[in-house]
Order: sequence, then C-alpha cells, then structure tokens
Amino acid sequence: MPKPWTYANPVTVVFGEDAVAAIRTALAGRRFCLLTYNDHPYFDEMVRRISREVGTPDVVVRDVEPNPSFNGLRSACQSYGTAEKAPEVIVAFGGGSVIDTAKVLAASGDDFSRVQAFLEGRAGSDTLSATPIIAVPTTSGTGSEVTCWATVWDTEAKKKYSLNRPNLYPEHAILDPKTSLAVPRGLTLSTGLDALSHSLESIWNVNANPVSANHAAFAATEVLDALPKLLEKLDDVELRGRVARASLFAGLAFSNTKTALAHSLSYYLTLHHGTVHGIACSFSLPTVMRSVIGKDTACDAALKRIFGDDLAAGADRLEAFLNGLGVSTVATDYGVTRENWIGAIEDALKGERGLNFIGSREAVLAAAA
Repeated sequence: MPKPWTYANPVTVVFGEDAVAAIRTALAGRRFCLLTYNDHPYFDEMVRRISREVGTPDVVVRDVEPNPSFNGLRSACQSYGTAEKAPEVIVAFGGGSVIDTAKVLAASGDDFSRVQAFLEGRAGSDTLSATPIIAVPTTSGTGSEVTCWATVWDTEAKKKYSLNRPNLYPEHAILDPKTSLAVPRGLTLSTGLDALSHSLESIWNVNANPVSANHAAFAATEVLDALPKLLEKLDDVELRGRVARASLFAGLAFSNTKTALAHSLSYYLTLHHGTVHGIACSFSLPTVMRSVIGKDTACDAALKRIFGDDLAAGADRLEAFLNGLGVSTVATDYGVTRENWIGAIEDALKGERGLNFIGSREAVLAAAA
C-alpha cells in the first residue's frame, strides 16, 4: 500500500504572454505598489512602461538587496509606507530577491519589526498581514513565484530565516521569457543551478510525492539539457523559455517539499564565505546524490528518469556537468577548511532543511570523504 500524500499549489500561472499586458489583466484596476530593482536601465524602462501602460503605481519601491537582510527590508518597508493609500496589490517585477522582498512587504506593511518579531519567535502569525502579490520573475531559478516563503538574512547575527506563511503564495505568477534577456551569463548560470538544486532536493526529500517528483524530473532534465546551450546563446528566447519553464516546475515541486541537505549546507557558505546562492546550493549535489542512491525506491525511480538506470554513473555525469560550467564540486575551493566543512555537514543535517533529507549521516560523510 503506497503511503498517503497530498499536493497543493494555489498560484495562477501565466506563461509566455507579454508581461505588461498580463500585469494589467491581473491587476484588474486595483491600486498597486510596484517593487523592482534600482539603478539598472532595463528596470528603469520597465517602471516607465508599466506606469504608462498599466497605470501609475501608488508607490514604487526599489530598495531591494540580492539577499534581503533585516536592514535592507526595514528600508523597503519604510518606502512602502510612503503611499498615501495602502496598496491593494504588490507587483513584484524582478528576480527571487524582489519576490521575497514582496512577501515581507505583504506580511509587514510599512513596519518590518512585525516580521522580525515573528521570525525571531517573539510574536505570532496573527500580527502579520497578507497583501496579494503578482510575481513577475525576471530570472529563472528561485521558483519564489509559486512558493509561500521568503528567505530573510540577519547578516549581523549570521542567521538565515524563512518567512513561511500559506497566505504568502503569490496570487498570480507571470512568466515572460523576454524579461530575462538582459540577465548576464553569471547570473543565468547561478539561477539555473538553483533551479536544478530545487528539483533534485525535492526528490531526496521526506516530503516527496508523485506530483512533486514528476515536476522535479521534468525540471532537472530540462536544466541539464538547456542551461549549457543558453549560456552559449544568451539572446535565445526559446532557450530562455525552456529554462524559465524548468525553474517554474522546480518551484512547483519544492513548493510542497521544501529543500533538503544541499540547501542546508549552502547557508553556511553564503553567510561565512559569500558564495553566491545558486553555486552554494548546487556544488554539493553530486556528493549528496551519491549518498542517497539505494536508500529509497521512489527516490531512485525519480532519479533514474533524469540520469538513467546507472545512478552512480549519473552522479559522475552530474559532477562533470557542473565542472563543465566552471563550477567546482570541491568544498575547500570555496574557502572553507576540510575540518570546517565536516562540521558544516554535521550542522546542516540537524537544520530545518537537513531534516528533510532522506539519507543518513554516515552515507553523506562517506560520500564527502
């Protein structure tokens, strides 16, 4: 008898339509905050175009950091509060950091202390709001447009938090591959690898189910095939679309499972060594995969859909794939000592995401040897 499972995702997804036209339809005349990046000609132009073709935002917020921190989010909330009337919707036009920031604004309004108190366990969820979000991702990797959580960093205390509330799923996700054409190679690489990590992490996961595994297998297969081609031809809209779709499906997978050990390991590298998230969460994937082979029938079956029947050889191909993109799979290449890396593995296994991992401590340490 198979174990019971559930799958749910409430986000309305629009794929391939012109982003501005889709925003106008989704807004349906409601007052809105436009949230996007600062100091970039493409986003300057999109602010103008959205204001011209959709309507004037009640407030434009452009205080967005690559890894949203307590201090940066406090500033964004203050900017949000300058609207004369509270926006009815937040339009998040940008990458995962923009969409994560939107979720914090949706939960806190103009007062970040509400979210901070909730994250630190000093207040309950009844203190939070939930303004609807229209998410328009311009990178292909985070899947934040179809999840209900946001990653928040306390850079001073070297802590990572997850703002996780069911009412923070975006109302609409609008994916227009043309919005990612300005994304440079380095960011295209790191976000694409983030999507690969999301897909694989949702497979070797205690919360995996047949729907999430199906989404994950499709996503990983597409990233492995399309990402190297895209990195050689960044202006190819069809390849941008394939990677965007893969990122979406990876998001649909881990929206129900969350991530696992590779992500738990990544937080140490990002906080202490400044490693870009997409690299930090993907370089250990071959090691983690080797440690989990044969541990779970359903996991093996999903991985075989991606890598073929010989999973050990598949892990080798995954390592070669990363190396071929210029990504080292050796932890010490990222500035961490061997001793500290073993300690990081021990800590990661005990973390919230590490506890989602179906493998064993012994197998991981043996694979990392």
